[in-house]
Amino acid sequence: MQEKILVTGGAGFIGTHTVIELIQAGHQVVVVDNLVNSNRKSLEVVERITGVEIPFYEADIRDTDTLRDIFKQEEPTGVIHFAGLKAVGESTRIPLAYYDNNIAGTVSLLKAMEENNCKNIIFSSSATVYGDPHTVPILEDFPLSVTNPYGRTKLMLEEILTDIYKADSEWNVVLLRYFNPIGAHESGDLGENPNGIPNNLLPYVTQVAVGKLEQVQVFGDDYDTEDGTGVRDYIHVVDLAKGHVAALKKIQKGSGLNVYNLGTGKGYSVLEIIQNMEKAVGRPIPYRIVERRPGDIAACYSDPAKAKAELGWEAELDITQMCEDAWRWQSKHPNGFED
Repeated sequence: MQEKILVTGGAGFIGTHTVIELIQAGHQVVVVDNLVNSNRKSLEVVERITGVEIPFYEADIRDTDTLRDIFKQEEPTGVIHFAGLKAVGESTRIPLAYYDNNIAGTVSLLKAMEENNCKNIIFSSSATVYGDPHTVPILEDFPLSVTNPYGRTKLMLEEILTDIYKADSEWNVVLLRYFNPIGAHESGDLGENPNGIPNNLLPYVTQVAVGKLEQVQVFGDDYDTEDGTGVRDYIHVVDLAKGHVAALKKIQKGSGLNVYNLGTGKGYSVLEIIQNMEKAVGRPIPYRIVERRPGDIAACYSDPAKAKAELGWEAELDITQMCEDAWRWQSKHPNGFED
């Protein structure tokens, strides 16, 4: 069934890849983005890849009046909500901006949705809500605990959405807890385009490989892991995007409230990521070991069995593909969308 889906943060890294998958699955898409962490050119690339013109509103989700107008104009049947600030380190320095953007912004969005009787939402949550897990792999029913303001905003929003569903069972809510999205579109024309120095490992590694940064800093090699460096669950952004299409099918059936891990179920260490990128690039990537970062944990990877059982979704692209696609994007566009 074709639906019209409003995607907040739809010009961002995960948003653009999800817009492509939605269009290819036959949905109409409307994008709202304030372009603080993204670039209008990314949507031009999406339009070129899909051959579809995408209605775009440059707007801040905290502006409820503008959102009301967009909902009246477009009449979407559901929302995929990506918009928000997303850097752990930055959130500890400017927590108020994170609470304002992520919490107040989402409350504003939910008001506009409710007023327009649009009660279907897929929320972009994060594995951050598990804190330092007591064991791995991580299941959806593990205790939740957060260690920074960014994670707190994700957990608070999960709780707000749960409260809304409990108060009004007409709502359909899917909470998707992402692990670490990497990779890029196979065209090499769409990928992660961080402002300034990247916060995430893979774009940092690719920027070292392309010569923009001098060397990779590996934060700690004394963790209780096989090679001493932190282990994470890396998922190809295209697989992650397909997970949203699968979640949308669930919502169309009137599913109530559901939560799913979106990961591969495999953990890779920082050094393994660097080694896999070296294979993709074809040369060594310089790195040095530095002190651990406060708040970092040894290992975090998912058990994605529930998403497979209930959504019929599982990650298909392996670490080799993730690194090759990320390198194709970075080498083709060393300055991101400014090239």
